[in-house]
Amino acid sequence: MSPTHTKQITLPKSNVNVFYREKGPDNTAPVLLLLHGFPSSSHQFRNLIPLLASKYRVIAPDLPGFGFTEAPAGFKYSFDSLASTIAEFLDALSISKFSVFIFDYGAPVGLRLAFQRPDAVQAIITQNGNAYTEGFGDVWGPIQEFWASGNTKEDRAKMADAMLTFEITKFQYVNGTPDPSTIAPETYNLDYALMQRPGNTDIQLDLFLDYQNNITAYEGFHEYFRTSQVPLLAIWGKNDVFFVPAGAEAYTKDLPKAEVKLIDAGHFAVESHTELIAEEILRFLA
Repeated sequence: MSPTHTKQITLPKSNVNVFYREKGPDNTAPVLLLLHGFPSSSHQFRNLIPLLASKYRVIAPDLPGFGFTEAPAGFKYSFDSLASTIAEFLDALSISKFSVFIFDYGAPVGLRLAFQRPDAVQAIITQNGNAYTEGFGDVWGPIQEFWASGNTKEDRAKMADAMLTFEITKFQYVNGTPDPSTIAPETYNLDYALMQRPGNTDIQLDLFLDYQNNITAYEGFHEYFRTSQVPLLAIWGKNDVFFVPAGAEAYTKDLPKAEVKLIDAGHFAVESHTELIAEEILRFLA
């Protein structure tokens, strides 16, 4: 079996150097775009990609601020900017049609793409990728307090202490996972190490603060769902305390034919239930 290729491309307009993983039969195969979440990178898809690549050209980029993608000085870290970067990335690869897997931060990025390019998106798979206020768990309290703050130095330090520690990074992976041994320790260790790079704390805090603008965008996402009736599979770790099962069920309000499958997993279900999720994706897209 051929390996998953790691590649880089410098985008002509934004000058972002995007690191991405790619595997598939050839460039004529249908494209499946995988969009990761916080605090991870395309590394979270390292085991999923080979399971999907026999039928699809699977592409998983690192978002700016994560993994090994490098953004120029002055880059504005907002979800609008992340979506614009991925749009430019797709254009650079001449990809005009694709299905998309969205998880966590990947959801507001991917759904912005779908809203802006409704004819490009052929199907959506959301694994704990939220688009409804019903999906927020109680652990969002510190972030919501940060939204209401003055974004002072003290506010930012408090937020970093609450959400950017090694303990909370590991917690996101293992909490709600029936067998924590299924979570490879390099996952949360790599995420935490990359967040320790100079300047990355401020990047993450800027994105935490901007996340409130995703809620404002939800109405547009819902209108896109109602208008397009895009095929959607919500496969959801039911033990996730960040994005709770009500967020999965909410998709059916605007997409009555959406499939909702709750599985016995936590937030990073793709780490603990890789084969199950791959099987469901292949079945859904067939």
